[in-house]
Amino acid sequence: MLHLELICIGKTSFGYIQEGLDDYINRLKHFCKFQLKVLPDIKENLSRSELIKKEEQLIVKHLVNNNDYIVILDERGQQFTSLKFANWLDKKQVQGIKKIVVIIGGAYGFSEEFKTHVNEKISLSEMTFSHQIIRLIFTEQLYRAFSIIHKLPYHHE
Repeated sequence: MLHLELICIGKTSFGYIQEGLDDYINRLKHFCKFQLKVLPDIKENLSRSELIKKEEQLIVKHLVNNNDYIVILDERGQQFTSLKFANWLDKKQVQGIKKIVVIIGGAYGFSEEFKTHVNEKISLSEMTFSHQIIRLIFTEQLYRAFSIIHKLPYHHE
């Protein structure tokens, strides 16, 4: 069974987002081993670049296996339709990838250097979303992708 890990910076401060996350995380249990890792906000008064660097250092501490497939959500990443994302996910499983780690950065995203050390960059939209709401959107899209792969009636197309 595929292991999917979603790493985020900072707690979810809105109950409705957490409620939605809990719902989709529960649904995902039928298709994969899903883990949400929420790393603490950095509360120091730092410049934008210093904050990004500290967040990345925190993230790297949680990337323990060199065989993991690392994906970041980034506005300049590849965009998919839901069907193409399901196909992408299915191909990763067929290729024998055991664990996909998806990382949502903090409010300022990732440094260009960090981006060179990941396997793939995915964008969910050309629009900008808060780093909290994107957790719910991405988790819903994961569930949608698995429902497409398993031919469940969740996705209407």
